[in-house]
Amino acid sequence: MTDIVDDLPPEASHRDAERAFREAGWTPSGAGDWAFALRSPDGVAAVRISPFDPVGPYTAALYREAAHTGQVPRLFAHRRLAGGGDLQVMEWLHAVDEKDAVAFHTAIAERAPHVAELVDVVRRIHARAARALPWCGPLDQNPSNIMRGSDGRLVACDLYYADGPALYAMAGSDPTRFVTLLPESERRYLTEIPLAESGPWAEASRAAMRRGIAVADAARADRDA
Repeated sequence: MTDIVDDLPPEASHRDAERAFREAGWTPSGAGDWAFALRSPDGVAAVRISPFDPVGPYTAALYREAAHTGQVPRLFAHRRLAGGGDLQVMEWLHAVDEKDAVAFHTAIAERAPHVAELVDVVRRIHARAARALPWCGPLDQNPSNIMRGSDGRLVACDLYYADGPALYAMAGSDPTRFVTLLPESERRYLTEIPLAESGPWAEASRAAMRRGIAVADAARADRDA
């Protein structure tokens, strides 16, 4: 599976990544607001592909730095994609009962002894993200972010998120300021996230946002010339 990632060209976008995995036999397994997923032919792994995900590198860092706890998904590969996208290949995860998920979130919030090492890593990386990203939200306590690994252990995933409503509100209402906060290379495909849970997002509205941002980018380039 890492061969697929290694073979992607340097400027591969989310579209290129999806095509490569589909051609290798991976099949669609769901979508959320920010990303969609494909499952490996043998069923043991999933790839999460996002067209635009500012917090992706911090989530991947959490999975790497907290791997020793066994309380995060096993991460097999991570790759930033052209235009601000993000790709993560990880073990296939299973849903858990909501009461188990809530209990695990409560343990994290209270830094219970059995999750103390995980919490220390979570907080350290979250502080790093909050310093670097204008729209980094608080820790996500959605029960769906607690799942089970292939061996039955509880794991925390997708604890970090960008404050989408604030980010997209600024992109639409104040693109002049928005373009100063994120370089074009990190937001090229911001209107292509799935929004499978919060959508639909009308194409006319997406196009209007792209036009406003393009005008703001052009004006900034003229000022800097």
